[in-house]
Amino acid sequence: MTNPFPRDFLWGVATAGHQVEGNNVNSDTWFLEHLPGTIFAEPSGDAVDHYHHYREDIALIAGLGFTSYRFSIEWARVEPEEGHISVAELDHYKRVLETCLEHGLIPVVTFHHFTSPRWLLQLGGWESDSTPELFARYCDRVMAHLGHLIGVACTLNEPNLPWLLESFGIGGEAPENRGTVPMWAAAAERLGVDARTVAPFQFCSTEEGFQVKVAAHRAATAAIKAHRPDLLVGWTLANSDIQSLPGGEGIADQVRRDVNERFLEASRGDDFVGIQTYGRTVYGPDGHAPAPEGVPVNQMGEEIYPQALEATIREAHRIARIPVIVTENGLATEDDTQRLAYLETAVDGVASCLADGIDVRGYIAWTAFDNFEWIFGYRPKFGLIAVDRTTQERTPKESARWLGNRARQEDKVTATNPA
Repeated sequence: MTNPFPRDFLWGVATAGHQVEGNNVNSDTWFLEHLPGTIFAEPSGDAVDHYHHYREDIALIAGLGFTSYRFSIEWARVEPEEGHISVAELDHYKRVLETCLEHGLIPVVTFHHFTSPRWLLQLGGWESDSTPELFARYCDRVMAHLGHLIGVACTLNEPNLPWLLESFGIGGEAPENRGTVPMWAAAAERLGVDARTVAPFQFCSTEEGFQVKVAAHRAATAAIKAHRPDLLVGWTLANSDIQSLPGGEGIADQVRRDVNERFLEASRGDDFVGIQTYGRTVYGPDGHAPAPEGVPVNQMGEEIYPQALEATIREAHRIARIPVIVTENGLATEDDTQRLAYLETAVDGVASCLADGIDVRGYIAWTAFDNFEWIFGYRPKFGLIAVDRTTQERTPKESARWLGNRARQEDKVTATNPA
């Protein structure tokens, strides 16, 4: 049987700066974590101190057999105040990139993974017409310093997530209602702005937010390409496998349109689209339907459904009509046996897509380390590598060894049977 995985297929793990580096104190997310009435379960704090442990972390990832590492460059570190670029922080990320290359890992760099500088939130965040230009300016400065070291560029991470969260009843407040929400009211007071203008990336689901994010992605793409026309550039999308129960078809169709389809249409013309899928989302006549009784669930109470990834890859191929990279896929569980089984089914789904001629360029698992999972805090365990946050000791799980070995085996098969 012909091996469906191409020679240059990316096998990797992903992180995001705010979730692993620690002490991202100039970011809007750090600011929100510490507000009265915050919806964050706990603050990020030191996280897993990847900022200082990146050398051994990258060596560990490479040693497990992976060929790529996806991570973010934090805008709030690089530009802590508007117009002030920290060369020291750019040099830090230069060392991270060089360490990846020293260990044979292709760096997949995300320019914005949910977090923005606090000053951007004060200027209107992701509903402000000035944000696309400001974001593109930041991308330009990063590329001028680091562009020659980057392997693949992701502009924005999951710009569509707020619309999916809104369907779960998380966020989605109209600007005129934000002042009634304790966290937004506290943010407005601290920033000295009208609550209607508080629009962080993760929770911005207005039409203005959609337009600003699309414009920012395109402006950033142009800025990146100005330095490296050859560099693969795309954005990454949180695409759930949207399904319906009888009576829920209309709601499912609308969510699918808002969350998946229009963002895939906006991806046309990019070099690739990153697909980030964790399961299916089912809608009944009353909205989001909980997991069926008795099915295995993850730590957030969601059905474990790894087959969703194959469905969203096929949807992306059909609508965006460009190459796909799986830039996140994983399971929140304390039971690594569950995770391993989930990964095996998901990777088999990728192989099925490749066998059918769909151009899938990589599979990057979420996440390298048990880390800070945004509003849920440190309770969900997505990591392929466990971390003792008291000692910062790293311990690879069997799922990490299995996926790394799968990468090694596929590389050997491809080398033996080249396409």
